[in-house]
Amino acid sequence: MEQRNKVAIIVAGGSGSRMQSAIPKQFLDLAGKPVLYHTIAAFAASFKDMRIVLVLPEAHFHMAEEVLAHFEEKPDVTLVKGGETRFHSVKNGLRQVGDHAVVFVHDGVRPLVSTTLIRTCYEAALSHGSAIPVIDMKDSLREIDGEKNKAVDRERYKIIQTPQTFLSEILLPAFDLPYDALFTDEATVAERLGHAVHLVPGEEANIKITKPLDLVIAKALLEE
Repeated sequence: MEQRNKVAIIVAGGSGSRMQSAIPKQFLDLAGKPVLYHTIAAFAASFKDMRIVLVLPEAHFHMAEEVLAHFEEKPDVTLVKGGETRFHSVKNGLRQVGDHAVVFVHDGVRPLVSTTLIRTCYEAALSHGSAIPVIDMKDSLREIDGEKNKAVDRERYKIIQTPQTFLSEILLPAFDLPYDALFTDEATVAERLGHAVHLVPGEEANIKITKPLDLVIAKALLEE
């Protein structure tokens, strides 16, 4: 298998508003360690040569240092100031990426991502240029159109997860594009340059912690 540099851009710019907490959700306790610790640990364990770029508000840098102090062996982590939107935050992080790399962009509040999924995304990106983890819809869906609504086929839709993974020669030029509010994730940015995105199976446990119940679920999953 081709070997490339590996860089994880972990975006951790959230607040505690939906968590009803004064502490930003990425720093809340999860099984005795901050949420962000578990996220960083997964990437550090996936490849020995993984570089981690942690993007977050400059005001949170001291909290990030406290997270890193939990590691017996500190991983290779660079702190980068976030931007106005996710797009701008990722763009700031990408300035730390050199050539011939596989770039993982991951939500800091997805602490249960497995090393298996990270490695799967790496291999798929080498083969297809990108790897976007997805899971199936379980609930019924309805499309709203003004005062009307109709059922839609859930088999035609997928739930998107991270890490969204790309070869550097695809992702770096894409983020030279002007910002567009339609850029909801990295895949939509790459698609704007005409790149098809490759989907890979995600993981049910790879949840995004945004509300108090998510933290309870994550703790239960970790205890398993």
